[in-house]
Amino acid sequence: MTPSPTLARLVAAGVLATGAGCLNLTVLAQSDPETAQETITAIPISTFMGAEAGQPVQGVIWRGGIEMQSPSDTFGGLSGLGFTGPDHRLVMVSDRGNFVSGQLIYDEANRPLSLVGVRVDPIQNSKGNELPRAFARDAEAMAVIIRDDAPAGIRVGFENLTRVADFQLVDAIPEGPAREVTIPDWLTETRTNASLEAVCIAPPLSPIAGSTLLLTEGVIDDDGEHSAWLLGQNDKGPLSYISSDGTNPTDCAFLPNGDLLVLERGIVLLSFSMRLKRIPAAEVNPGAHMQGEILLQASGGDIDNMEALAVHTGPDGNTRIAIVSDNNFNDWQRNLLLEFSLPE
Repeated sequence: MTPSPTLARLVAAGVLATGAGCLNLTVLAQSDPETAQETITAIPISTFMGAEAGQPVQGVIWRGGIEMQSPSDTFGGLSGLGFTGPDHRLVMVSDRGNFVSGQLIYDEANRPLSLVGVRVDPIQNSKGNELPRAFARDAEAMAVIIRDDAPAGIRVGFENLTRVADFQLVDAIPEGPAREVTIPDWLTETRTNASLEAVCIAPPLSPIAGSTLLLTEGVIDDDGEHSAWLLGQNDKGPLSYISSDGTNPTDCAFLPNGDLLVLERGIVLLSFSMRLKRIPAAEVNPGAHMQGEILLQASGGDIDNMEALAVHTGPDGNTRIAIVSDNNFNDWQRNLLLEFSLPE
């Protein structure tokens, strides 16, 4: 494989070291950004459920992926994902209360190859201090706030100490103290690790443009459905989500046309399972009972604990669907980033 011009510059600069089937990445830790460095290994994933990149898998097209490995105890637990800047800059949130930011690099065939320029920064509270204890650090979801057609901030959802907060973006990296977002009392008072699991913001073409969808994992309403809420000026109020048997919602993301994607995760025979579902834009509104159609379902070795979902523009100019796994800081789990697209 011939590296792209961007990749070649990174290799020449010593940021990346190529090896047999893997890349070594430099991570900067906030504690001492000039000297604290550690190596992460990115292993390209070429096939998914037997498909090569560019081939269909059920209702999507497989585009490639990477497995990210690190000896660091700060890299992992990746539970939310958003693309925050040009050149595929991204931010992930960790359930240990960290922002993990970097740049996704692609190869000449537009397959994910590596994550470079990675930083791990503690999430701050409203006073500008690090989050004080584990109960407050469990960041589970994030969405990118767009203003004037550009990323301007991120909105983060937390479970256990259930809340939503906004953070500014500076050069595609979240900074500064949290700015609290008002959410319904019933959600604030649900203080478990199965409360707020997904946060996403409707795009301009959506009938509920600008409204934020809050989706729970384990808050079940009287109809046996997952409780949800829309935060918006004109589109505000309760709605619900009907998950498939054996899986629960773990993240959401809107497509540019306003359709909603929901990622579900479960366990089958001691291995993880996942479903990706699509809900038409017209069916996402206050009072709705959302369900949608299954685009992709998988279990076993092709996936892990898939928790984070984001939609962005890929290197080929087409819409990509990125899904990231949470390894829970366990040696037997993996940090995966898998990418798909929709059929044209």
